[in-house]
Amino acid sequence: MQNQRLLASSIIGLVIIFSSMSSVFAHPHTGQVQIDSHNHQPQTKYFPIDGVIGIEKTTIMFHAPEDNSLPWGFVEGKIENPAAGYPVIIQMYKEDDAVHFAQTDVNEDGTYEYKFRVLNVDEDKTIKIFRGDYFVNIFKVVYLDQNKLI
Repeated sequence: MQNQRLLASSIIGLVIIFSSMSSVFAHPHTGQVQIDSHNHQPQTKYFPIDGVIGIEKTTIMFHAPEDNSLPWGFVEGKIENPAAGYPVIIQMYKEDDAVHFAQTDVNEDGTYEYKFRVLNVDEDKTIKIFRGDYFVNIFKVVYLDQNKLI
């Protein structure tokens, strides 16, 4: 599978970095990034597929502030032990409602990113696509480390 560079999930003024080197950012390509004050720890689980590879699921939370003025969000990260040929799947939920699903390819160095709109401006009208708290599930196919299985 060709490595494509698609941008992933950055949201409005927050940075969360977790053990699998994934992060949720909010920045407009230039400008400041603020740390999320919610202080939620990522949760990572492993689901074996065939004894060699498995799915690594990481759940993080992000907060889109009411006063956000940034147009783009993205999810980016680096997978330490990616299984070749499998995309990263990103799912975003507000409470129990699915609000955004995406997939992006993994580059040869294990990095990935996915970019999406969080705010639209049409003439004088501003439309906030995301606001409040969201759960983000990030699924990656990895070579299994038998010590991390649950």
